Amino acid sequence: MKKTRIIFWVVTGLLAVMIGIGAVYDAISAPEAVAHVTRIGYPAYIVPFLGVAKILGVIAILVPGYPRIKEWAYAGIFFDLFGAFYSHIAFGDGPDMWAPFIIGFALIAVSYIYYHKLQRETFATT
Repeated sequence: MKKTRIIFWVVTGLLAVMIGIGAVYDAISAPEAVAHVTRIGYPAYIVPFLGVAKILGVIAILVPGYPRIKEWAYAGIFFDLFGAFYSHIAFGDGPDMWAPFIIGFALIAVSYIYYHKLQRETFATT
């Protein structure tokens, strides 16, 4: 169980940093974040909303307990990442822009899998 817990927290921490840094820039409507989102055709007013939603999702994933909220948070972060990935592809951005998305998808998948593995191991020992 210790190995599972370590892998979960390392991967989840990396996911939280990856999503969280961008979310803070979005939440405060940093000019770089607004320029990035408006470049691919979205309105500027969506930026702070997405930033706050991502921050809440990261908090939900990091806080112990609340399994139903965690499920929604994982889903929300996945849909946000998938929507951004699709938007970049539709806008015409090439494979050189795909690396952060692929890393993000891998982190979400591993974090989610190890969250459930950790839950099973925790309930099996009690």
